[in-house]
Amino acid sequence: MDLNISTGHPTFREDFRFWLKLGFISFGGPTGQISVMYTELVEKKKWISEDRFLHALNYCMILPGPEAQQLAIYIGWLLHRTKGGIAAGLLFVLPSALILWMLSSIYIIWGHVSCIMAIFDGLKSAVLAIVLLAVIRIGRRALKN
Repeated sequence: MDLNISTGHPTFREDFRFWLKLGFISFGGPTGQISVMYTELVEKKKWISEDRFLHALNYCMILPGPEAQQLAIYIGWLLHRTKGGIAAGLLFVLPSALILWMLSSIYIIWGHVSCIMAIFDGLKSAVLAIVLLAVIRIGRRALKN
């Protein structure tokens, strides 16, 4: 099994921007987050090999706690050691927490308005589609038989 760390090493700034972007776009829980990480880091950017990603994912799934965040911290650490792990861990959580706080506030204040209810229903459908796509994509690669 080829476990090379990366096929194209990013600068810390590129890495930081990726984790910030992931923090803002990662919907769908761990399955969606892991799928986005796989697509971006393995397929598009080629910062980490598929074997290393799946190897790390297997370990993160065994450990107690949130596997998507553990995987992000590990990959951040792989790319830029301690500062990469800290950046990945913080940026994985903080933007999402901010978005949830804002959406919760909108729902509490205007949740009874029909157009706001329709937007939230649309978000539910989008998140469900992201999760299903992620399960299919990761399942095809991780499950061999």
